[in-house]
Amino acid sequence: MQNDLSQAMKDAIRFSTDHETFWDRSVKGAWGVHPNDPPPWNKLLGPVHDRGPVSGAISVDGRVLTTWGEPDRADLTFSIAKTYLALLAGVAHDRGLLPDVNEPVHVRVPGIGFDDEHNAQVTWAQLLQQTSEWTGEYFGLSDQADHYRAVTFGTPPNGKKGDLRPVQTPGTYWEYNDVRINQLSLALLYLFGRPLPDVFREAIMRPAGASENWQWVGYDNAWVEINGQRVQSVPGGTHWGGGLSISANDQLKVAQFFVNEGTIDGRQVISREWIARMQTPCKLAAYYGYLVWLNHEGRVFPSVPASSYFAIGAGSSFMWIEPERKMAVIVRWLNSAHADEFFGLVLKAVDEILTR
Repeated sequence: MQNDLSQAMKDAIRFSTDHETFWDRSVKGAWGVHPNDPPPWNKLLGPVHDRGPVSGAISVDGRVLTTWGEPDRADLTFSIAKTYLALLAGVAHDRGLLPDVNEPVHVRVPGIGFDDEHNAQVTWAQLLQQTSEWTGEYFGLSDQADHYRAVTFGTPPNGKKGDLRPVQTPGTYWEYNDVRINQLSLALLYLFGRPLPDVFREAIMRPAGASENWQWVGYDNAWVEINGQRVQSVPGGTHWGGGLSISANDQLKVAQFFVNEGTIDGRQVISREWIARMQTPCKLAAYYGYLVWLNHEGRVFPSVPASSYFAIGAGSSFMWIEPERKMAVIVRWLNSAHADEFFGLVLKAVDEILTR
């Protein structure tokens, strides 16, 4: 496919492959998020696997312009799974299972860690915006593990990663916290009453025309009984193992939900209202929506339009949606320090195509 590409697009792809992540391709080497955690949280709790090379896929208005690397290889996508949890919350909303995101979580799913005085205040919207301040343990993993966590686009914390931080009133403090996201996933599991991978396949992947070459798995001990069946809760990433393995080509198909405002082949699969909500800035962190990164202030990636928004996973993996051009870009295993320059090169190449 690359033989038909413009020189500008070839340059962009070459730039990505020249700036591969510093992570080893083998999980036996320098790999993952967990090694940076203080004990006892610096260990894997679920399965992981080796990664492939820098890979990607780009589409404009539903037409695939190019793919590169190993675009059909299902690789762990880390926190992009968070964005997929937000899509599943949208499915629940559209089905009437989650009519009010500002309702406290314990109202619909009691008995799973949202019932004490503090956590009873936590709403679905707060979990989706990372302002919940939920406190507790998810299958033995404490929310403290991600206290004072620094993220590239957020305000630097005033403490050391993993130190116990005084929790605030839910809805008053923004913190990127993977344990709380996992607790959102558990709440969605109970809300649907079915394994989330099954709902994801039925509601998202099959309507998108994706392959069956993906899997979403949980920690080894993350099992519960629902409706008389033993079901695994899945995490919103691969911080401590498990998570979603998916190919760049399948990710591109999921990205079309955002490009087309929830429609696939003319069918409204997820409501436009929900897709718009996902892009609404959080009052405490204007660069964040419902588990997506927003660029409307130009803070996330200065080289791309303010209309752009992103799903981002460690390693690094990116899903870039550019609504004005109806463009979706997937790139895997790119050194995040060079992501802005890469996106700028892609934008230049796509604009050349659109102005021909």
